[in-house]
Amino acid sequence: MSHKKENTDVLVQLCLQGKQSAQLEVYNRYYKAMYNTSLRIVKDSAEAEDVMQESFLNAFTKLHTFKGEVTFGSWLKRIVINNSIYHYRKQLKKNEVDLDDVIYKVEDNDGVVSDHVLTELKAQKVMETMNLLKDNYRISLTLHLIEGYDYEEISQIMNISNANCRTMISRAKESLRNKLTIPY
Repeated sequence: MSHKKENTDVLVQLCLQGKQSAQLEVYNRYYKAMYNTSLRIVKDSAEAEDVMQESFLNAFTKLHTFKGEVTFGSWLKRIVINNSIYHYRKQLKKNEVDLDDVIYKVEDNDGVVSDHVLTELKAQKVMETMNLLKDNYRISLTLHLIEGYDYEEISQIMNISNANCRTMISRAKESLRNKLTIPY
């Protein structure tokens, strides 16, 4: 039986009943967006694919905890974002390299480091520093700066007031700025 025209809420109920065709339809509706979300965080195609698959498995096994307070897509995206951040941290620990070694390897014949490499290193430094922020700061900044959610959407996802969301993101940005300017 095809579920292509079913409302997402109906599909979720069918998934709760263990209908694999409904699970496949949910997967087909959301996999591209969830893959792109993960890819923006983990920055590796194969890793993003793994995170997305794992996130769908988590979602289907924990579907009974979905209360419907937010849309199913927002709930699933939160799972993907959390899994992506976890895998990104794991990747960083596995791939830690001395910055001087990286710069030495990318210098051209004149001893000049390419602008692209410096931009990548700065972006990586920002992402690493974001991981040092308090969880609510890190998550709110990720949703706002990386995922592109607006304040209202973030306040719904995080179940906080709109004013609290604006304050938290402002403080998160300030905290990130302070951590980036302090020499380690």
